[in-house]
Amino acid sequence: MESEALAVAQEIDFSMWSLFMRATLTVKLVMLALIAMSIWAWGVIFQKLIDYRRSRANAARFDRAFWSGEPLDELFEQIGPDPKGAAEKVFASGMVEWRRSHRDDGGLIPGAQARIDRSMDVAIAKEAEGLNKGLALLATVGSTAPFIGLFGTVWGIMNSFIEIAREQSTNLAVVAPGIAEALLATGLGLLAAIPAVVFYNKLSADSDRIVAGYEAFADEFATILSRQLDS
Repeated sequence: MESEALAVAQEIDFSMWSLFMRATLTVKLVMLALIAMSIWAWGVIFQKLIDYRRSRANAARFDRAFWSGEPLDELFEQIGPDPKGAAEKVFASGMVEWRRSHRDDGGLIPGAQARIDRSMDVAIAKEAEGLNKGLALLATVGSTAPFIGLFGTVWGIMNSFIEIAREQSTNLAVVAPGIAEALLATGLGLLAAIPAVVFYNKLSADSDRIVAGYEAFADEFATILSRQLDS
């Protein structure tokens, strides 16, 4: 009897597609949701990697131009008041406020330094918001995907027990397919969650470093303007 059950179990197709097709509707929906979450998460990951690489390249290029010795007014005229690069936007926001702080007679309106600092802080906050956009999705996928997969597994095992009771048999031919289908949901949940958690931590650290670079530049630029204010 046992040898017959083993022979029947060996004839069952345990490929991923077959396990999916044999699963109940609820488990299929769980699997499809996990696959969609995984694809969405990888889309965010690749987009963020490209965005962060571009941001670092733009910041390095502007940093070389800023410290090249070119007068700040000439550099500002070249990039304009509404540049595309993040570091350039921080610089432009400070320069715009610097120019607005001058009266017609050439004197400075009181509180110029504080207004320049606030203007650059606002520009940095906007860039930080853009850098962090999408990371919440990775955190959500990383925290919820295993539980969604576990729900599919519990549901699949429940149906396996129902099938055992209906067939009045616990041989492998009855038990194995249902258990395999149920565990596939957990596997898909982990497959979606693990990369999401790993890249969320990496991208969060990268974002913090980029923003810290903007803040360091803003402090250096504010120091330069402060010297001119004092003089």
